[in-house]
Amino acid sequence: MWRTVASIVVGLLTWGVLATLLNFGLRLWLPGYALAEPRMAFTLGMMIARLLLSAIACLAAGAVIDQIAPANRAGPWFAGLLLVVLFLPVHVELWNKFPNWYHLTFLLTLAPLVALGASLRPKSDQARGTASQISTG
Repeated sequence: MWRTVASIVVGLLTWGVLATLLNFGLRLWLPGYALAEPRMAFTLGMMIARLLLSAIACLAAGAVIDQIAPANRAGPWFAGLLLVVLFLPVHVELWNKFPNWYHLTFLLTLAPLVALGASLRPKSDQARGTASQISTG
């Protein structure tokens, strides 16, 4: 049980750190993003980039959770649902600043993407060997 709890905590921390780092990248990479961010006046491209940032962070969080507690299938889903609980009040407060599709896409994909991230990691040494045999031909 403690391993599962630790995996969820570390997974959520992974999500936060990675999302923050990727957001710094958006500020540097996307023209106008740093100016739009304080006002939340994002273009369509900026909103899509933010959703992709979240998706990458979710996949990584799921992989970390699975690395720490591979036997627990509920851990990634629980972490994803915790992210929804944490972000729901923020999105309710900001609902009028973004289109409905943006909020719904963000909130409804958090848990499934964390679970997907956990499922993408090979589950055994045999699976890793098979994957490397396929890639090396």
